[in-house]
Amino acid sequence: MTASLMIRLTLLTLAAVAGLSGCGFPQGVHRDSFKPYVPDVVQGNFVSREQRQYLRPGMTRAQVRDVLGTPLVTSLFHADRWDYAFSIRRQGVAPQQFRMTLYFSNDVLSSIESDELPSEVEFVQRLSTPTPAIKVPSLEATEEQLKKYPASRSSQPAPAAPQAPLPAHYPPLESAPR
Repeated sequence: MTASLMIRLTLLTLAAVAGLSGCGFPQGVHRDSFKPYVPDVVQGNFVSREQRQYLRPGMTRAQVRDVLGTPLVTSLFHADRWDYAFSIRRQGVAPQQFRMTLYFSNDVLSSIESDELPSEVEFVQRLSTPTPAIKVPSLEATEEQLKKYPASRSSQPAPAAPQAPLPAHYPPLESAPR
């Protein structure tokens, strides 16, 4: 290699190092800053406490389906049983799972087994993630800081430039029919 090429490579390396030396992290970075994105996972049919309270033994399968929707799990081997399950996983919120099993006898609802189901309002409140408290800097300037800047020259707005008169008529928007 020639001496001039060595000098150029050295200067290029020094310029790159000098340029990258100004790079750094702001003070607000913490260990949660570089977490990967985790998508929300929602599975099943959400059944609220209000829907559960509406169900009564003696309702037909069609009436139950109108209230709750199609069951998540049905089986040919357990034709008299419908299972409704719901789970949701969101980043920053504890996972939630709810289950409800309905038993039928001669196409009529006979009994219900279920977890403690939340109301619709309670469920929505569980989904909201708490926002971290962030210290907001003071946005007020002291008199000494304001003296550094010149006062505005006038408090009156500048007069508007005179406008050209509007035309008496405008061209048609559509061309004339042929």
